[in-house]
Amino acid sequence: MAVALSGGKDSATLLEALLLLARRAPIEFSVCAFTVEQGKFLRPIEPLGEYLKARGVAWTYYRDAPSLQLLKQQPDHGCDLCSRYRRRAVYEIAHDLDANVIAFGHTADDFCEALLRNTLFTGKLSALPPVTWSRAREYRLIRPLVYVTEDITRAYAEVRGVPVVPCGCSQRTGTVRRALRDLFGELEREHPHLKENILAAMGNVDTGRLLDPRFLSLENPGTDESVPNLLPILAE
Repeated sequence: MAVALSGGKDSATLLEALLLLARRAPIEFSVCAFTVEQGKFLRPIEPLGEYLKARGVAWTYYRDAPSLQLLKQQPDHGCDLCSRYRRRAVYEIAHDLDANVIAFGHTADDFCEALLRNTLFTGKLSALPPVTWSRAREYRLIRPLVYVTEDITRAYAEVRGVPVVPCGCSQRTGTVRRALRDLFGELEREHPHLKENILAAMGNVDTGRLLDPRFLSLENPGTDESVPNLLPILAE
C-alpha cells in the first residue's frame, strides 16, 4: 500500500494509522509513502524525509517535471489542472513501487466540502468516493479518514511532532475551497454537528425526493441514460 503524503497533517495522520493497522490487522500488507513535488511547498521537504527515515518508512520523493514546467508557463493555473498533473504522477509512482492500493488523506471536511462544491458549481450531487478504482482498474484508491475531522488530524500531528510542510495552495485566498471552509466555519459555530449530519446524508440518500429522472419512474426504476434532463428553473 502506498500512502500519498502531501506534507500536511491529514496524510501524516493517515500514514501513522495505517502503520499501526499493518501491525494489528489479520491480513498482511506493507506500507510505504511517496510525495509529489509540484513546486509549491513553502518549507524544505528534508525534515519530512528525516522523520520518515526515523520511523523506518520507505519514502519516495518524486519531483514531477511536467508540474514544475506548468508552474513556469502558467503560474496562475487552477486547482483542477494541478490535480490532473498530480494524478498522472501518482499513478506513475505507484507503478514504479509495484503498489496495488493508493491511500489518500482526505478527511470528513474534504468530503463535506466536495459535496457542497459539486452541488453548487458543477450541478452534480456527488462528493469523494471512499473506495474506488483507477480508470484502468490498476489501482484501488482508498480514503480511510472519511469519518475523521481535521481537528483530530491537527491535534494528532502536533502530538506526534510530525514536520508539516504546507503547500502554497493552502494559503491562497479568494478560492472556492477557502470560501467553503469559511462558510462551514461560520455555520459550525451555531451548528456544531453540521459535518456529522452531512456525512450521514451521503449514506442516506432518498432518491425519490431528488430530480434525477432515472429515479422518478415507479414502473421502470432502471437507469436509462436516454431519459432527458428535467426543465431548468424558469427565471421569468
